[in-house]
Parts: sequence; structure tokens; C-alpha cells
Amino acid sequence: MSEQGSAEGVRLQKVIAAAGLASRREAEEMIVDGRIEVNGRLVTELGTRVNPERDHIRLDGARIPPQRHHVYLALNKPKGVVSTMEDPQGRPTLTDYLPRKSTRLFHVGRLDVETEGLIILTNDGDFAQRLSHPSFEIDKVYLVEVDGVMDNHGLKRLSKGVTLDDGFIKADKVKLVSRSGSKTLIEVSLHSGRNRVVRRMMDTVGYPVSRLARIRIGPIRLGNLPSGQTRPLSLGEIGSLYDKAGL
Repeated sequence: MSEQGSAEGVRLQKVIAAAGLASRREAEEMIVDGRIEVNGRLVTELGTRVNPERDHIRLDGARIPPQRHHVYLALNKPKGVVSTMEDPQGRPTLTDYLPRKSTRLFHVGRLDVETEGLIILTNDGDFAQRLSHPSFEIDKVYLVEVDGVMDNHGLKRLSKGVTLDDGFIKADKVKLVSRSGSKTLIEVSLHSGRNRVVRRMMDTVGYPVSRLARIRIGPIRLGNLPSGQTRPLSLGEIGSLYDKAGL
């Protein structure tokens, strides 16, 4: 808990209620039932006061992010869209797919023009910068369709690693989804944020990409979000990303 002292800060049940997780009375029951932790310590006293901006509060182990007036969105970027907010060449950009009257947003990471799928957008600059920093290396999962019937040897090469022009890389996980006709569908999990890394890995093992989509960033899943649509991140998703970013 904050070092401000018991006479300062905000009552814990008020913080929980303000997060939209429960009513004030329900929040009090959560505390008494031993479901709340503050900075790693179980709290069961109703008079506990916290600093919601500094203290790490968890409900049943899940992080409750501090209450902020920020926007956190998931976008399913269509193929052919540039992963920038504006483009001097006049190509479609992420801005074209945002809700009307959106504030200025930052994108977390990029996808090349031909790749579709999940991008996170926010107006929380510190959050975006932390998540994008290479030191955090948040895992990303891609659904990859390649030309040709990839054999088990090709799958093993991706798992064991290949050498690209900018160094060695290997997938964290490779999962065969299907083989049909002249196409193979696989899931590839990576921590790397190198440019066009999935496409280059596939070229190296001899199976060029015909379609590529990012379907997960850390705890955030694309799910059934339609192409070109956005959705707000849930409180639980934001809390998980705060943990990933060390906030």
C-alpha cells in the first residue's frame, strides 16, 4: 500500500467500485472474503486506503488498472492499409478505420501493408511506448497461409530457428492447423518485432506466404472482430497489458 498513511488516499472499496467491477457493497464483501491484494499483500480490512495511481490492486489475482481517461482499442487492420495514422502517398491508414471524433491515438507496433489483423491503438503515450519497447518483447501469434504443402521438416526448421540477413531467429511455437490442396495453414508465435519477420522466415524455409494475419498480442486476442472494425479493450485486458509493460 502507499506510504501516504492510513488517513490519506482513497478507500479501497471505492476504487474497486469506480473501476466498474462491483457496487460499493459488493466491493466490501470482496475485501472481507479475501479476494483483494494490494502490492502483493492480502487486504481484508474495510478501512484500508490506497493510492490508485501508484498501488497495484488485484481482484482474484487479476490486475485492476488505475482509473484513467484514456482510450484503448483493438483494430482488425485490413490488408492494404498502412500501419500509420497518416500517409503522404494518400494510401489508406489506420485513421480511416477509427470511430468518428477519436482523439489522437498511437499504434502499438506495426503490420506491413499486406498483413492483416490485430493492432492496439491508444492515446496513452507512456503505455504505448512501454509496450512497443523491444525489452518487453510481448509474444505475438500469427495465422499464416503458405503456398505448398509444408512437410514436418519445414515445421521443425521454424521451431529450431533459421538465419535471416539480420540474424538468427526461431519461433516460440509452431502449430500445424491444416494442409489442403496446395496450401498449408499454420500458427506461429514470436516475441520478435523485426520487420516482416514472419514472411522472411517462410521464404527461408521455402514456403512463401500467401496470406498473413496477426491474431494475438500478449493477452489480447483478435477473436471474431470483423475486418476494419474496432472494439474497446476490457478492463481485464488493460490490466494484463499493464502487467506486461511493467506499469
